Amino acid sequence: MIKLFRYLKPYRFAMITALLLVMARALTDLFLPTLTADIVNNGVVSGDIAYILRVGVRMLLVAAFGGVCALVGNYFTARASNGFARDLREDVFRRVESFSLNEFDKFGTSSLITRTTNDITQMRMVLMMSMRMVVMAPVMSIGGLFMAISKDATLSLVFVVALPVLFTVVTFIARKGTPLFRDIQAKLDNLNLILRERLTGIRVIRAFNRDEYEKKRFEKGNYDYTATAIRVHRIMSVMMPSMMMIMNLTTISIVWFGGIRISYGQMMVGDLMAFIQYGMHIMFSMFNLSMMFVMIPRAAASAARINEVLETQPEIVDADVVKKADAKKGYIEFENVTFSYPGAERPALRNISFAAGPGEVTAIIGGTGSGKSTLSSILMRFYDVDSGRILVNDVDIREMAQSDLRSRIGYVPQKAVLFSGTVAGNICYGKDDASEDEIRRALEIAQASDFVDAMPNGIFSEIAQGGTNVSGGQKQRLSIARALVRRPEIYIFDDSFSALDFKTDARLRAALNKETAESTVIIVAQRVSTIMDADRIIVLEDGEVVGIGTHQELMATNTVYQEIVSSQLLEEEIA
Repeated sequence: MIKLFRYLKPYRFAMITALLLVMARALTDLFLPTLTADIVNNGVVSGDIAYILRVGVRMLLVAAFGGVCALVGNYFTARASNGFARDLREDVFRRVESFSLNEFDKFGTSSLITRTTNDITQMRMVLMMSMRMVVMAPVMSIGGLFMAISKDATLSLVFVVALPVLFTVVTFIARKGTPLFRDIQAKLDNLNLILRERLTGIRVIRAFNRDEYEKKRFEKGNYDYTATAIRVHRIMSVMMPSMMMIMNLTTISIVWFGGIRISYGQMMVGDLMAFIQYGMHIMFSMFNLSMMFVMIPRAAASAARINEVLETQPEIVDADVVKKADAKKGYIEFENVTFSYPGAERPALRNISFAAGPGEVTAIIGGTGSGKSTLSSILMRFYDVDSGRILVNDVDIREMAQSDLRSRIGYVPQKAVLFSGTVAGNICYGKDDASEDEIRRALEIAQASDFVDAMPNGIFSEIAQGGTNVSGGQKQRLSIARALVRRPEIYIFDDSFSALDFKTDARLRAALNKETAESTVIIVAQRVSTIMDADRIIVLEDGEVVGIGTHQELMATNTVYQEIVSSQLLEEEIA
């Protein structure tokens, strides 16, 4: 939690101002009982109305001053705490944005969302309460105790018994509840995970009539979270009645023993009234501190989770001295590349070697789990290879800046992803400054112009979150257009034509051949018809290259490729 204090530096002025105003407010609260005692002891007893009015005006002025201090102090408190939360949230987001896919897999999307929202909110609330209580409570308790002793030292012995009892109760309850707060956050992660899967997978759930199963799954996660939360709050709920019991017993003791001292003439009525108010100030300040004891453990758990994100160093980082890959344009070479996913028993790719250059179409085909998509992921440097190296324009991609590498590649992922906004906005993800003509040209090549033009506002039509208002094939064509508008050196199509019908697929590939004539094209495909005309076809099986050649060469020499072709094409088509 202390490590996060660096985010408070820009708000030192606001925090100091808030603390000074809170202190001023506390001092006014301590001064008011003294004026009350003066009115009762001197004004009421003597019947001096002028004195009562004079002191009463002073009390009103002091109270007004305290109110202004409280108002302005709350403003600076809110400014500092919300600014702290904003800056922390931005840093967490930036750190998450720098993560490789390994770090995403480690934390999980639902946990990262919880840490960025709920955990930071817990920190903000504690900071806000701390600035209000960290000065108020000590000033009120110490100042109240000093003023109480100044009124009657003997009667102040009541606090010698009350305060240790109060402290013991608060400490005991806090120690019982603290370990459960981390469990609550972990269970909230799980609940968010279930809810997110429920919402994103609604089509699959309904298609397989698994609504009841998902309801029970959510109910189980919800009950688990609720049960833990109830357990924590059941423990913490003991604090309030315990505090009130101790406070009321303390007040009764003050009145009882104070009445005895008044009867013996050792104390005045006004002093007893002031003493009771000081007692309440002391007890309430301790009560406020106890509330901090309740919030701090949960905030500490949240701070540890936030620090875990901020202290996680991305595995994929730029080299200290990066190289520019400008000697050539669009050349790719794999040299004995081996790659394993974290925790995997065996490599996903083993000893992969091939080269591709501008004006060539290199296709990658293989069975499910053969490593086709993995190959495109390591070329984009989403993961780093275990051994070997990947060269782009004769430079190892680990020696290039990630932004430089990816700016040279137009990537179309296996799962088409669209963002909420307009069609044009989604296409401009490939090139920020793309003109309207460039956008329309990319859509035309991607065979998307027909359905985009049919939309109410054309390229300025809205795309719903996740692209739910367009079909799967339309999403894929828009994803292809997003890569085309960049006009990169290298194109990677990761099984990007699977949702297209054969007619659209053929038209799209014909248009692509003209557009990408001077670029290097890598096509990862399941469909043989998509890659039959490729200049080079790489056949993968169990993460290894088992064949490289043209369609005719592989049909003559490679049994794995022959099996793939025969499973998809008729004899007439093969011939």
